[in-house]
Amino acid sequence: MVDSTLVQVGKNLSEAMRILGDGHRELEAGTERRHLSRTSIPGPLQGDGQDVATILHLVHNLINEEEEEEDKPSRHRMQNVGEQGHMALLGHSLAAYISVLDRERLRKLTTRILSDTTLWLCRLFRYENSSAYFHEDDRDGLVKVCRLVINARYEEYASEGYTVLSSKQPVIYQSASGRPGLGQHLCSQLGLPLSSLCTVPCNTIFGSQHQMDVALLDKLIKEDVEAGKLPLLLIANAGTPGAGHTDKLGRLKDLCDQYSMWLHVEGVNLATLALGQVTSAIMAANRSDSMTLTPGQWLGLPAVSAVTLYRHEDPALSLAAGLTSSQPVAKLRALPLWLSLQYLGHNGIVQKIRHATALSQQLLQKLKTLASIKTSVEDEVSSPVVLFKFSQEMSAASSGGSVEGYCAGEKEVLDAFNRWLGEQLVQLVPTSGVDVVDLEDEGTCVRFSPLMTASVLGTQQGDIEDLVEKLSELMPVMNSTMCLRQDFREETHRHSPSLIYIEDLSWPGLGAVRYEPQAEGMDESRRKQEMEKINTELLKKLQDLDTDIIFSTGPEFGTEEDCIFVGMVTEDVDVSELVDTMAALGRDIEESGRLLENMTEVVRKGILEAELQLQKANEEKLMEEGLMRQLPLVGSVLNWFSPFQSSIKGRTFNLAAGSLDSTEVTYSTKAQAGRPSLQDTPTSSSKRLPGQRLFRRSGPGSDSFSETSSIGQAEEITREGSTTLSSSIHPPASPPAPEEDSHSASDIAPEKIPESSVEVHTQVEAEAASEQRQPEGQEVEQSER
Repeated sequence: MVDSTLVQVGKNLSEAMRILGDGHRELEAGTERRHLSRTSIPGPLQGDGQDVATILHLVHNLINEEEEEEDKPSRHRMQNVGEQGHMALLGHSLAAYISVLDRERLRKLTTRILSDTTLWLCRLFRYENSSAYFHEDDRDGLVKVCRLVINARYEEYASEGYTVLSSKQPVIYQSASGRPGLGQHLCSQLGLPLSSLCTVPCNTIFGSQHQMDVALLDKLIKEDVEAGKLPLLLIANAGTPGAGHTDKLGRLKDLCDQYSMWLHVEGVNLATLALGQVTSAIMAANRSDSMTLTPGQWLGLPAVSAVTLYRHEDPALSLAAGLTSSQPVAKLRALPLWLSLQYLGHNGIVQKIRHATALSQQLLQKLKTLASIKTSVEDEVSSPVVLFKFSQEMSAASSGGSVEGYCAGEKEVLDAFNRWLGEQLVQLVPTSGVDVVDLEDEGTCVRFSPLMTASVLGTQQGDIEDLVEKLSELMPVMNSTMCLRQDFREETHRHSPSLIYIEDLSWPGLGAVRYEPQAEGMDESRRKQEMEKINTELLKKLQDLDTDIIFSTGPEFGTEEDCIFVGMVTEDVDVSELVDTMAALGRDIEESGRLLENMTEVVRKGILEAELQLQKANEEKLMEEGLMRQLPLVGSVLNWFSPFQSSIKGRTFNLAAGSLDSTEVTYSTKAQAGRPSLQDTPTSSSKRLPGQRLFRRSGPGSDSFSETSSIGQAEEITREGSTTLSSSIHPPASPPAPEEDSHSASDIAPEKIPESSVEVHTQVEAEAASEQRQPEGQEVEQSER
């Protein structure tokens, strides 16, 4: 008969998982979108208790608090908690219940759980006659093993402590491809100086560049022995953290036996020991003295401890090193794994590991069909880790483009492109489990390690198909962008000094530019302020254009300021038109700002000059008409009998140039009435096909780019009033019209001015912008009435 308390524990866990699961589904569906409330702010403990459902809802809100505040769905890859995951979670609940049993029953139960789990793991991973240590931190097992070896090699260590180490300094050897920071963690936990850590380089000529150089290791050990040091322990890899390569474990074991060293092995490839067919390189791991396993990651079990299997015959030393414990509660760490292994069974465990290795082979075969992808695996037949990256040489050969001019920074550019590629794949296919790694020799690569992610994320063969499909869509964009980077640089230099090309090898895109104001006489601070203003406005205008190209301010923590970064582009992009547009928009923004700044001064000076010319014109008119015509009554009668035709002409006030001109040409040629309209002026925008976006060359395949591409699409261009940007976006091939005709004028007609004062009436007539976006000017008609 089952204990009612155990049944209740299971029911409570199921209810808790149901509440948290329902809340997460509601959040994904968008039905619940809570704002920041008092429950998310720390406060005092309430006086009255709360029920379980209320507390679980609070936990759910705290888990998803960041998503709710940002009001957008989470992009974090969530672990796929299946039935076996529920068993692991149940183990933690049962461990709390079992810990309250009486001491004798607790001892018997924990001994049975520990013995069963150890026996199952030893047989499953072919490591017979060993003991097991279960630990939360996957580095803690190695720390305890090092203590065990120190106690074994230094007989007086238990009584004398660290003073016995001064006679012969212990040395721990690790591979240069090992886990970063592992050796430093060991020295910190063991109280050893960093001089006790020896990093062995990897192969440089023969063998894998991620494998430890055995010959060099032998040389280093001999030098340490001659120096009076004690070779203590060697850390080998069965699947390096970066590339997933396996050291020559057989040769390393022979070398350890020669110098009485302890061999410890760790790595993801140890999971393949559970398969029916295992490579000889991995099978050699069962000769090691200890190994660390992470079955929680391999089998998708949440909150399951890591396991270190070791072979040692002295239980007293194991107890002194902390590998075993006399406290029964410490043995309950194996309970979640004990439950999960029974739930999966031997066949279920092997099936999960086999499924992960099959995914690697599937992806490797698919990647071989892509021309621009270079793969890197240790063994094409059975390697569980696949590395791939975008290759510049292969892309240039496949597209026929040129990549000259990037030899110096070729590696940095490719690293930036591959980092962008990995980030895009993570967002597009999150269940694939790919990530980005930086390796010393290969550079930046995209890594697929299904043994570490497939069970956690629930990766299936369909996810691999989606991954390859998205990869195939991104390759043409990366190829074209790489080939057009040099053209973009040359076109930008052609517009120097207004456009400055910014050399940023870490930017995954076409390139970066900065518009420099051409005004003279400004100090450095004013110039910098003006440059920031112009580039900010230019970026806004570019982002509003009807184009697929992404314009941004660049990386969040970039070193360059006041720059415009151009993202990935397709092969049909007209780089010349793109740069011309950026230069034209920049000039327009600069001239508009300069015109507004000088408008007050220009108008003031123009009015003063107009008053002087009007006064002079009236004096000339007085001389021509005579004094009699100026008398109020006599002049009217005289003008009625004998009208007088004045020869004084009006004046036009050009606001852009700040000058006064005669209106004789304007009214004789009727230039204002004959000015061409915007609709009648041909522009390059009229040559675009319907639906064709900006900067696209017309021709076959010009609009073949998928709308679902990850490079994104800019918003539709915004238009204010009747002003159009078509002429600025597409500069016309013909030269601009002469300035006299392009600028509108202000008519200044001289009239009679009273002796007491001069009254000036100003009328400003605003004309529409021309297709070249040059201001037509404004007419100011001044008359005396």
